[in-house]
Amino acid sequence: MGTEDKMKSFKEYESEVSEDSGDFSEAMSLAHRMKMKASFRKNKAKIALGKKKAARKLASPEKLKSRATKKARDIMIQKILKDKKKGDLSFAARAGIEKRLASKKGAIAKIAKKLLPQVKKADRAKLKSKGGDK
Repeated sequence: MGTEDKMKSFKEYESEVSEDSGDFSEAMSLAHRMKMKASFRKNKAKIALGKKKAARKLASPEKLKSRATKKARDIMIQKILKDKKKGDLSFAARAGIEKRLASKKGAIAKIAKKLLPQVKKADRAKLKSKGGDK
């Protein structure tokens, strides 16, 4: 048994995946997408365990801010798409929407700031309903 056989912790795996994925400033190629798919499939049990652990804890301020930003992006996407769903669009159309969103970073940040108290409240409510402690 060498060191490569040692099972990684969730944090080690998460940091490795985030290094591989970069900062998402450009769209993933099909090959990279397939590589990520295989990686997630291989490590799905570890990922699930990490999610389960994280669900029992109060989210960090950075995590809450990223959730608020994601909600703000979703709101902007809905404004752009109106009645359509993002999943129904082609990859090229999604890339076009991402470009449009990149130019609206200020508006997204403003909406995210307004959503932050709601996100915090939802996180605390989630813990309270599951009977977890802060």
